[in-house]
Amino acid sequence: MHATLTTALSLSGAVATAGALVTHAALGPESQLFGRTVIAGWNPAEVAFTYDDGPNPAATPQLLEVLARYNARATFFMIGEHVRVYPELVRAVHAAGHLIGNHTMTHPWLAWQPARVIREELSGCSKLIEDLIGEPVRFLRPPHGARRPAVMRIARAMGMKTVQWNVMAQDWKPIDAERILKHVDDGLRRTKRWHRGSNILLHDGHQSDPDANRSGTIAVTAALLERFAAMKKRIVTVDEWS
Repeated sequence: MHATLTTALSLSGAVATAGALVTHAALGPESQLFGRTVIAGWNPAEVAFTYDDGPNPAATPQLLEVLARYNARATFFMIGEHVRVYPELVRAVHAAGHLIGNHTMTHPWLAWQPARVIREELSGCSKLIEDLIGEPVRFLRPPHGARRPAVMRIARAMGMKTVQWNVMAQDWKPIDAERILKHVDDGLRRTKRWHRGSNILLHDGHQSDPDANRSGTIAVTAALLERFAAMKKRIVTVDEWS
């Protein structure tokens, strides 16, 4: 009886460990267990501003103005449904010299989707963007960072590399600029300890509300660019790390 209980507990522990490992591989932004993702380079002086869930008719133009003020290029991961509604914003982002990536058509948790849905989500978004900018889309950021090997395999077959992050602003939440900046600074301290570049995850849009208020994100972007200019940081787009 005792041996049976011990075996059962051991199996239970192994299952729990395996489950935790799979969850980390699927959702951990810096995990490489399901395949290589682009995180950041190893030059601590490099920073990438990456924006998800746009374009946003209010926030995206303001961000373009702030970025232009500091002669900085950013990476925008756009949702296909928003691209369809605001094509002129996609063209404006591209014309300003920024990199545009795929953030799926409808922002699902790709890790749990069948291969057919993954293909439809990725191909639909890329086609809309490519028809507008006349260039291939080469980078994917899975919504929520959720992926499994099939997601990355399908993305590669479409000519895209998967991009994650190592600094999270948490600005998708209804929080003010001060708290957004605190989250970013916490992440920047970690990347400094690791002697690595910083890939900052920000949001100019929202998965279900393209008109979401992103005034805090815009203010934090301006504050960070001011600080990084004084620190002689180099602002890059994620293709420089791929």
